[in-house]
Amino acid sequence: MTGNIFEVAPGITYIGVDDHTIEMFENQYKVPLGVSYNSYLIKGEKTAVVDTTDDQTGTEWLANLQKALDGARPDYLIVEHLEPDHSSLISTFAEIYPEATLVMSATAARMLPQYMDPVPEGCKIMTVKEGDVLDLGGLSLQFILAPMVHWPEVMMAYCPERKLIFSADAFGTFGALDSVMEAWPDEAARYYFNIVGKYGQQVQNTLKKLSALDIKTICPLHGPVLTEDIPYYIGLYDTWSSYRPEKEGIFIACASIHGNTLEAAEFLAEELRHKGVKDVFVADLTRLDMSEAVAEAFRYPKAVFCASSYDAGLFTPMYMLLHSLAAKGYCNRKAALMENGSWAPSAGKTMRAMLSEMKGIDIMPETLTIRGAFKEADRAQIVDFASKIMDF
Repeated sequence: MTGNIFEVAPGITYIGVDDHTIEMFENQYKVPLGVSYNSYLIKGEKTAVVDTTDDQTGTEWLANLQKALDGARPDYLIVEHLEPDHSSLISTFAEIYPEATLVMSATAARMLPQYMDPVPEGCKIMTVKEGDVLDLGGLSLQFILAPMVHWPEVMMAYCPERKLIFSADAFGTFGALDSVMEAWPDEAARYYFNIVGKYGQQVQNTLKKLSALDIKTICPLHGPVLTEDIPYYIGLYDTWSSYRPEKEGIFIACASIHGNTLEAAEFLAEELRHKGVKDVFVADLTRLDMSEAVAEAFRYPKAVFCASSYDAGLFTPMYMLLHSLAAKGYCNRKAALMENGSWAPSAGKTMRAMLSEMKGIDIMPETLTIRGAFKEADRAQIVDFASKIMDF
């Protein structure tokens, strides 16, 4: 774990921590590039800290905070989000700086005892509502409520003097600051669709508020501070939260027990490329991290779900993908189905039933069935299947 201190803008300092020791974010998402827990110090005539950190990085964060304060005492702690990866040091902060005021939404104040037990007697709490302004002297913060992006208490803070938005988890990404920037589009998509993705309408509501602001810098709680191409990042969030596809192409998800279904899926991918589809993403669900498969499914307008039959139902990795897509609000896509079953094919029927429960999923009527090993005779029907997918 490494602490980072750098100037974001005059009077605003990054004091977050990179964590390369973490293997699973939220105990479910692999993070091979690590993760950053971002926090910021704002110095006007008064001083404010924006969020704390995860308990595992508390020592490094406190060292950064005290170094950046350079002997000063903070007047405020801005609590944008109470999830433990950002709130674990609130109690410690309040013990060290009992004179500081905690600034948060009314919803956060109601939830605070769940994460600060007990709330110390005499702890000063200021609740703010939409549009309230905190004057720090030379710099100010205008508060923007962002409920369900992705928790109900979330708020953002806009500094008009620096045209900078502290965006909470929005515009965040997996990956530590020293390793993620080149991978931002993929890691940010994986973060968005798995962490925030279910709440597209709430993200849209917040984007409408942000559209009235002049934003030159975005300071999220995970991942890099964004200082260039701001319309690009906001545009991606608009696309993602509208459940529109980001890419042109076809996503193929495959759950294969012995490799035969995967061989058929890969042949289908080659045939689609031969027919002119430039971008075909094949997700081997027995190898690929599920969070990446979820993200890629959302990024394409068409999907082909290929799976082996299993226990008179569906091979588990495909079941888990479809379950995850349903939970994250997968919608407004076209889908085709390929199944494999040696004696009683059941995967297609199960996949169709699961997809039918999702909003706006247009499923191709016919299911392609492979029986056992991928054979020469199967190639002709896959070539025909590929043509139907192109026309669908």
